[in-house]
Amino acid sequence: MNQYTIGLPRALLYYRYHDLWTTFFKTLGCKVIISDKSNQKILDDGIKHSVDEACLSLKLYLGHIENLKDRCDYILVPRIICLKKHQKLCTNFSALYDIVHNIFPKLNILNYNIDVNNKETELYAFIKMGRQLGFSYLDSLRSYQEAKRIEEQKQKIRQIKQKQLLQHNNIKILLVSHAYNLYDALIGERIISFLKENNVTPIMADIYDKNHLKEEYQVISKHNYWTYQQELLGAITHYKQQVDGIILLTTFPCGPDSLSNEMCIRKINNIPIIQIIIDELKEDAGIITRLESFLDILVERKKRRIINETAKNH
Repeated sequence: MNQYTIGLPRALLYYRYHDLWTTFFKTLGCKVIISDKSNQKILDDGIKHSVDEACLSLKLYLGHIENLKDRCDYILVPRIICLKKHQKLCTNFSALYDIVHNIFPKLNILNYNIDVNNKETELYAFIKMGRQLGFSYLDSLRSYQEAKRIEEQKQKIRQIKQKQLLQHNNIKILLVSHAYNLYDALIGERIISFLKENNVTPIMADIYDKNHLKEEYQVISKHNYWTYQQELLGAITHYKQQVDGIILLTTFPCGPDSLSNEMCIRKINNIPIIQIIIDELKEDAGIITRLESFLDILVERKKRRIINETAKNH
């Protein structure tokens, strides 16, 4: 059987599912390559392929497709409509296959569909994808089961490491954004680096035990039906008593995030919150200035809290 080379764009859902995807393909015996880290060329390529109204995260994704298209046999482009009954994802995820296929008509796309409302589960989607590559049902099933095991194992490790970070005595800030923004080299990575350079511990909103997700996100919104936004709202409730401040990091012009961020700002009033909206990344100075001011506020609040607690104890 041929050893196919599968390309994974380092954007959008890659940052959520990379353990699942890479383990699945490697267990089947395929080679996996990942597009380069986001850079200005990838962004410029993505902008050329995009309509003006597309969000920055989608523009970057199309740039990563361009980066991969001549380097592999297939590029994985998932279409995810619904992960849980009566919930939805942003339309970019349900339309992603069609967007990429129309822009790159000669591309060999490896695609799977997940739409729980129509009984198209993740398991079914991965087995179908394995069969498309010529592997048997049993081989595809075993590879998926191993991939899920590795994914869950690594999620638990990340949760343990984040719990340890929460024990630090320095300023802690919850970064509320999708994983594809948090860990992207042109979006969240530079903000994370700035915080660490200023002795701040960043806490990632995508890492936490979601066993009580419904109760947690409904503290902020009872009627938000976007799955990924529910998770971000849940993270705020989960962590708000353990951090000194919250950064809402959004790429322009994300509609679901805009609505969810407004809900957070209105509902959460006992902790400083700042909203950072990233556009096409031509200038850092304004963002850094706002972050510096935000850190000054958090430092002063923490000093006052320590002084007050010391006074009470004496």
